[in-house]
Amino acid sequence: MKITRIETFQVPPRWLFVRVEADNGAFGWGEASLEGHAEAVAGVFETFCDRFIGADPRSIEDIWQVGYRGGFYRGGPVLMSALSGLDQALWDLKGRHYGLPAWEMLGGKVRDWVRAYAWIGGDRPDDIAAAAKSRREQGFTAVKMNATAEIDYLVAPKLEDVVDRVRAAQDAGMDVGLDFHGRVHRPMAKQLAKVLEPLGLLFIEEPVLSENPEALVQLANLVSTPIAVGERLYSRWDFKPFLASGAVDIIQPDLSHAGGLSECRKIAAMAESYDVAVAPHCPLGPLALASCLQLAACTPNVVLQETSLGIHYNRGHDLLSFCKSSEVLTPVDGILSIPTGPGLGVEIDEERVRAADAEQHRWRNPVWRHADGSFAEW
Repeated sequence: MKITRIETFQVPPRWLFVRVEADNGAFGWGEASLEGHAEAVAGVFETFCDRFIGADPRSIEDIWQVGYRGGFYRGGPVLMSALSGLDQALWDLKGRHYGLPAWEMLGGKVRDWVRAYAWIGGDRPDDIAAAAKSRREQGFTAVKMNATAEIDYLVAPKLEDVVDRVRAAQDAGMDVGLDFHGRVHRPMAKQLAKVLEPLGLLFIEEPVLSENPEALVQLANLVSTPIAVGERLYSRWDFKPFLASGAVDIIQPDLSHAGGLSECRKIAAMAESYDVAVAPHCPLGPLALASCLQLAACTPNVVLQETSLGIHYNRGHDLLSFCKSSEVLTPVDGILSIPTGPGLGVEIDEERVRAADAEQHRWRNPVWRHADGSFAEW
C-alpha cells in the first residue's frame, strides 16, 4: 500500500482538515487546525507531499519520525500542527483498512466513556449564571470559563467579581475549571490564585504563560488548587521540564498541535509516571475531538475532555457540521462515549468539506490593548 494523495481543506469556522489516500482506495481524515495560522500549516504539506507520497501509510511511527526530524528544524506550533493532522489521518486510514478503531491498535480500551466539559465565557461581564444553567440543561456537569479580561502587571481587577462569577456557575450546579489564558502576569496571578483557592476549582489553567515555568513553581507552592498547562506545548520534549518541576497537576496537550495521537499517547505516558492527569485541550473541530476520544479510550490518566460544541468561535458551522452522523461526538448526560467505529470513529461528509473549502476562512484571533495603548495578552 502506498500514499497517492495528501490534501488539506481550510474550512470554517477556523479549521484545517487533512485527507490522505492510498493506492488501494483506503483513506483517512485528520485535523491540523492551528487557530489563526491555517495558511502557514497548509504550506507545510507541500513538504509532506514531497516526502510521503509513495510511502506506506501503515508505517505511522516511521512517517512521524521523518516528519519531525527529517526537516532539521523541529517543533513549534506550525510544523507540529501539520504533523498532528497527518498523524491523525494515518491512524484513521490504518483503522479503516483493518476495520479497527485506533484505540484497539494502541492497546485496547481502559474505559467506555470520559467526562466532558464545555466553555461558557467569563472574560467579559457575561451572564455566567444563565450560561452555566444552559450547559446544565444540555447535560454537562462541568464547565470552563475565563478568569479575567485583559489585565496589567499591577492593576488589579476586582477580585471579588471573579469570585462572584465562579460562584454563579457553581450555584448552577457546575464544577468549574478557570482559564487564566496566560493573560495574567505573575504579580496578579499570585493574588488571583490565592483568592480563588477556597472555591474548590477543578483546576486553574495557564495561570501564567508556559514560557514562565519558574512562576508556575511559585504558584504551586502557594495554593493547593490543581494547576493545568499544556495547550501551547508541542512535543514530549516541551512537556518534560514541566513534569519534572512538580508544579503541574494536569497537562492539556492539544492533539492537533502536539504531534497527533502518536505523540500525545507518549506525552500522557510520561505524565502517568509523574502521577499527573491528562485533560486534552480541544476547542477545535470533529476530527480533533475524535482523536482525543481515541486517546481517552486507551490512556489510564485521562480525566476530562473539552468539547467545542456551541463555543462562541463556531459561527456558521458548529462541531458536527461536517459529520454525517451527530451521535458519535454528542455528549449525553455530560459524558462522551468512546467511538467504536474504525479509525477515528467518525464519518466526514467529504462533499460538504470540499464545498466549504472553496471559500476558505481567514480566522484571526483578536488583538487586545490596555488603556494606555500597549499590547495586552489575549
